[in-house]
Amino acid sequence: MSTAIPSKSSPSPQIFPQLSSNHGEANGGNNSLDQSKSDNRTSKLIKEEEKETGKVSLHVYKVYSSLQSEGLEKESIFSDFEVLHAHTARLEGKVALITGAASGIGKATASKFISNGAKVVIADIQQQLGQVTAYELGPNATFIACDVSKESDISNAVDFTISKHSQLDIMYANAGVACNTPPSIVDLDLAVFDRVMNINVRGVIAGMKHASRVMIPRKTGSILCTASVTGLMGGLAQHTYSVSKFAVIGIVKSVAAELSKHGIRVNCISPFAIPTPFVLEEMSRIFPGVDIQRLIEITQNAGVLEGTNCEPNDIANAALYLASDDAKYVSGHNLVVDGGFTSFKTLEFPAPDQVH
Repeated sequence: MSTAIPSKSSPSPQIFPQLSSNHGEANGGNNSLDQSKSDNRTSKLIKEEEKETGKVSLHVYKVYSSLQSEGLEKESIFSDFEVLHAHTARLEGKVALITGAASGIGKATASKFISNGAKVVIADIQQQLGQVTAYELGPNATFIACDVSKESDISNAVDFTISKHSQLDIMYANAGVACNTPPSIVDLDLAVFDRVMNINVRGVIAGMKHASRVMIPRKTGSILCTASVTGLMGGLAQHTYSVSKFAVIGIVKSVAAELSKHGIRVNCISPFAIPTPFVLEEMSRIFPGVDIQRLIEITQNAGVLEGTNCEPNDIANAALYLASDDAKYVSGHNLVVDGGFTSFKTLEFPAPDQVH
């Protein structure tokens, strides 16, 4: 059964009410700044935030409100607000194409990019979910169906982005699949191996190829890929998936070598296991019959950094950094987001008092 997707022209509810002039009253003290000018600046900044992101960000709203509640002069509030507004628009004027963005890490990154001023094209094989995601993310998100195992689909997604926005600044090759094969190399299913490599490796390099053809003439751009900690160490996944992610890291370094002379940066992110739909589907195969909450606990308990867990937003933040000018001199890099998991291995020696 198909689900009707509401028109983007229909009004969407705002997370926060529109701030009006009566929200701008500071408590006590003289204010030399003209009242009407102050309110106009407030309204302008709030409207700009709404225009770029589809809403007033929680961080902006909270900071603005707290400044007012403390009775600070509006001149100071505006100064702080403008700095904050600039910081929350790190991708202002940029256009991004993200594959596999209907859910999980891709969706979190699309949301993060949009909240920082970018326009995002969501490319995914899941057509209905992709349309719903684009609607949820607001007017700066657009969906196009894309099967990354087909080069023509990737080429079409790039061409669609150019036709709609006239530029492509960020290409994030995020789409990938897990593999359900026996753990032993002796039992390796080469047909499954070919299918996974076709998506996880060929799909990534095809994305780089077609992003490059539109970025090279402009002498600028940022290309990102999703790798994995399973591409850094052996034994963390089935051979097929692990090999595909080792390949992604190698591709990044190889392509970065060429594209550096065109001013294009190429990087990847290696996340720790995150209980996204992608991971939980694979976990349910390994642990059949185990409920979802328990699978989430198993995934999170595998981490080594106490007191926190790896979440999609952590990868979105890493992608935002690499895509923005904050990383203007970072290329050929694999940014590992794993809480230190791949940085050490402890020797499981017994305690001295246990040795006789």
